[in-house]
Amino acid sequence: MSFVERLERWARRLKVEVHALYLAYKDPRVPWYARAFAAVVVGYAFSPIDLIPDPIPVLGYLDDLVLVPLGVALAIRLIPPQVLAECRERARATAEKPVSKVAAVVIVAVWVVLAALALWLVARVI
Repeated sequence: MSFVERLERWARRLKVEVHALYLAYKDPRVPWYARAFAAVVVGYAFSPIDLIPDPIPVLGYLDDLVLVPLGVALAIRLIPPQVLAECRERARATAEKPVSKVAAVVIVAVWVVLAALALWLVARVI
């Protein structure tokens, strides 16, 4: 199996894991702290907007290649195994991927606040 094929397989598994986390987030058997962390990870993973835009060299893909998989791995450890197994099965059976508009709004708000802060700092210097 070539490197590209392994990478594609890994990406497909990651999509299933994120979808399973989305389903687990809604499950009342999951502790509140695991639900909160899973909500943040899933919201960011399904957001149509990245915190670090992809056109920025190297850093643009850093969140997709490092932050999301690390967040998924930690969230998986917080969820009870039997709940996660059920959610994985449901995620594999469902082809539809949710989109997080709330996370997109939060990310845009972060960028607006950072831009305002940068303008304020520049105005203070000038």
